[in-house]
Amino acid sequence: MLLTAPDWPRPADPDRARLGRERWRERAGSLGEEIASFAAGLEDAPEGRRMLDAIFGNSPFLTEAILKEPSFLNALIEGPVADQVETAIAETEGLGAESDRAKLMAGLRRGKRRVATAAALADIGGLWSLEEVTGALSRFAESALGAATRHLLRDAANRGAIDLADAHAPERGSGLIVLGMGKLGGGELNYSSDIDLIIFYDDARVRTSRPDDMAHTFIRLARDLVRIMEERTAEGYVFRTDLRLRPDPGATPPAVSVSAAEVYYAAMAQNWERAAMIKARPLAGDREAGRDFLKMMVPFVWRRNLDFAAIRDIHAIKRQIHAHKGHAAIALKGHNIKLGRGGIREIEFFAQTQQLIFGGRNPRLRVPATCACLEALAEEGRVDRATVDDLIEAYGFLRRVEHRLQMIDDQQTHSLPETDEGLDAIGAFMGFRDGDAFRRRLRETLECVERHYAELFEETPDLAGPPGLNLAGSDDDPDTMAALSAMGFADPVAVLGLVRGWLHGRYRAVRSERARNLMRELAPTLLAALARTPNPDTALLRLDTFLSRLPAGIQLFSMFHANPGLLDLVAELLGTSNRLADYLSRNPDLLEAVLTPGFLRTLDEMPVLERDLGDLIAAALHYEDLLNSLRRWTNDQRFRAGVHVLRRVSDAPEATAYLSDVAEVALRALAPKVEAEFARRHGGFGKPELAIMAMGKLGGREMSIRSDLDLIMVYDSGGLPPESDGDKPLAPTVYFARLIHRIIAAITAPTAEGALYDVDMRLRPSGNAGPVATALEAFTRYHDESAWTWEHMALTRARIIAGPPELTATLEGLIRGVLTRRRDPDTLLRDVADMRRRIGKQFPDRPIWEVKHTRGGMVDIEFIAQYLQLREAANHPDILSPNTATALGRLAEAGILEEEAAEDLKRALLLLQRAQLFLRLTVEGAFDPATAPDALKQALARSVLRDETETPDFETVAAMLAAALDRAHGHFRRLIEEPAVAGAAG
Repeated sequence: MLLTAPDWPRPADPDRARLGRERWRERAGSLGEEIASFAAGLEDAPEGRRMLDAIFGNSPFLTEAILKEPSFLNALIEGPVADQVETAIAETEGLGAESDRAKLMAGLRRGKRRVATAAALADIGGLWSLEEVTGALSRFAESALGAATRHLLRDAANRGAIDLADAHAPERGSGLIVLGMGKLGGGELNYSSDIDLIIFYDDARVRTSRPDDMAHTFIRLARDLVRIMEERTAEGYVFRTDLRLRPDPGATPPAVSVSAAEVYYAAMAQNWERAAMIKARPLAGDREAGRDFLKMMVPFVWRRNLDFAAIRDIHAIKRQIHAHKGHAAIALKGHNIKLGRGGIREIEFFAQTQQLIFGGRNPRLRVPATCACLEALAEEGRVDRATVDDLIEAYGFLRRVEHRLQMIDDQQTHSLPETDEGLDAIGAFMGFRDGDAFRRRLRETLECVERHYAELFEETPDLAGPPGLNLAGSDDDPDTMAALSAMGFADPVAVLGLVRGWLHGRYRAVRSERARNLMRELAPTLLAALARTPNPDTALLRLDTFLSRLPAGIQLFSMFHANPGLLDLVAELLGTSNRLADYLSRNPDLLEAVLTPGFLRTLDEMPVLERDLGDLIAAALHYEDLLNSLRRWTNDQRFRAGVHVLRRVSDAPEATAYLSDVAEVALRALAPKVEAEFARRHGGFGKPELAIMAMGKLGGREMSIRSDLDLIMVYDSGGLPPESDGDKPLAPTVYFARLIHRIIAAITAPTAEGALYDVDMRLRPSGNAGPVATALEAFTRYHDESAWTWEHMALTRARIIAGPPELTATLEGLIRGVLTRRRDPDTLLRDVADMRRRIGKQFPDRPIWEVKHTRGGMVDIEFIAQYLQLREAANHPDILSPNTATALGRLAEAGILEEEAAEDLKRALLLLQRAQLFLRLTVEGAFDPATAPDALKQALARSVLRDETETPDFETVAAMLAAALDRAHGHFRRLIEEPAVAGAAG
């Protein structure tokens, strides 16, 4: 019958056909006279030669299969093909009794080769319909799975892991459920297809004396089943096996209990999983348990009512079909005939969406096979007959093309060749007289399917977000991968894994159906917002962390729906600032504060901060609660400042002053509470005698997000009694030393809300070598007699931020006296220049983005201001200011610094502060433009320039900053470096 097949195609490669015949004769000749005679006779007969050329000239895989077992081809020719397939399936069924796994695996692979060969020849020769071909492949898969599961159940019983209800039929009553899904479940298996399975075990049916090991037993069985199917041996493999359709595959084992599945499908499953269950069919194991499981699933799959979000999600299953009209051109080269426009998947989802919409009320539509479903839709009047006829014809043609693609090398491919020659070869294998005829038929078919698919969904509102995204389902379809890559995601597979985890309800925030529906609506827009950030992949990971920490999601997701702009803000925070992202993930309620009317307006002034913090502290229940409240409030204010910086709402001078005020208010609130806690044990001296002196960035009100606190703490022991008046009295020196250690610990110690600030005490007299508590007398004596010039430079930025009024006034007078002291200008100049040289040796050749130590950077500018203040304050005391920009302005007003120089320095300082604020928010470690994402560099450029009328180019802004630094460095050389060199030479 094979020899008289009507449709043997011409060989696409005649040379390969000729070589195949040579190998055929050689192989047959090595197997004895009978096979050699059969081979020669077959090749000599015209119809035999036509058949061999069709195989050898089109399919290397089938060539090898026939050469491996020429006698099987003889059997196919002598008898009906269907009989040989049935024999192979029966032999496979019998392998279930095999106890030797190696023999089982060899037998399964031999059976697969024979059935694949028989089905292929019947298909290529036109003897079988599509349904006969896919049916044979599906029935063999079912028999192979049955044999393997019987072998594995017996093995588990022999190990004592389970007890069999029937030793002769181990699957009966075993509780093991092997569901065939997809094309296998529908009896429509591809020629070279994965088999989609879900493996359950009914924990109420399994018989075992070791119930605690039940999960382990069936997980092992599932893994062994996959290995038996997939492992490549000398005989090949049986089927590639995919278990990803099981409940939440990223978080569940390969075998899932029925009780767990029932909870999942009732509460967390998605609509695409309903569509997948349409084709579910018990194929192996306990068939009764499988049927009962599917009965349990009926309310989940077949709902009488379908809400709008579910309908949209069903349409989203095929998201890559993003334009149904006006995009008729389909490039055939490389086109994916399964997932691409006009392809097989569109026909399948055309049927399945109608099933889900109408099948709840009409059981006649609940059929798994695609063509049978289309027929039912026509019979029930849901789809017109002409459309159904078109789609069935297209389905048959595209499936045959798919089979030819897969028969060539036994690869699970669905993509057409990328070359004209490749398309011509497929056309030849399909039986077309030439490549052009094949192309015309293929294009007409794809366009027909696309047109009907478009008509079905033309009234469907499109989901928000970029085109091409299919976030539902379990397949990583190429268009979605490409769309995510085009959006800027480096790892699209990881992106889909995370998003599907959300849609599966993996976190508490998305456990409810309402929350998941909201997330389905949000996900495309959210991904689009993340894609606009400097690092989309990092932003997505931070969003995942954020979601994982949410106790609930409905309120927040509803907030996003009501305020779409909030999505962009959250995406910007997650994708740009690791610090703000981390804090937001731990405190999602901050987003409500973001929506308050004043959040993005002018930053609050100190009286408002003091009032807010005072109210919070007053409500603290105890000391630890106070520390946590203080940290939370401070971090909230830093978060607000960070948002202002990223959104360019507040400029650097306002943001740095605000951050400094926050720190000052926090310290002024904290110190008395620590003192009161300390006094509970050690008492006091009748009145507060401790002052906190802010130095550095805090003193100058120039703090960035990550600045630590440069502090000096001074106490006045004059006139104090020899001991404190507590239960455990201490001498003043010991008392204040311990108290200051307590204050530092209260600032730096991590609590549930983290640390408040890092503290640097190295600017106290004698630095780390000196006592942490500085007595007023010692402070005065040190700066009168022992302080270095650089310590007086640091003192220009000193500011008393807490302490009793009398001690504060005394310290301010002392500081002013030191700074207005007349100095030897040559010595001062030499000391300042020498200090800068030392810093330059420690931090040589810094790039411009290391804004502190680069030449012309913050150190140079601060040194100019500090040097001129120390040099001129004796005659011009009003020039003194702890803030560098203010000091520069006052120096210019006093005529000490040229106006142009002051403007150059202030301009450079402003640019540097903007860059530092942004980089401290967004980058850990040094910023390297060579490796930084373009989006991050562009955001940095916008932050530095802050000109809303321009779209800054990073290189242009970098050049502008470099020029400003050059001018600032020029002023440093002119005012300090060159005069110092000249003085040393003179």
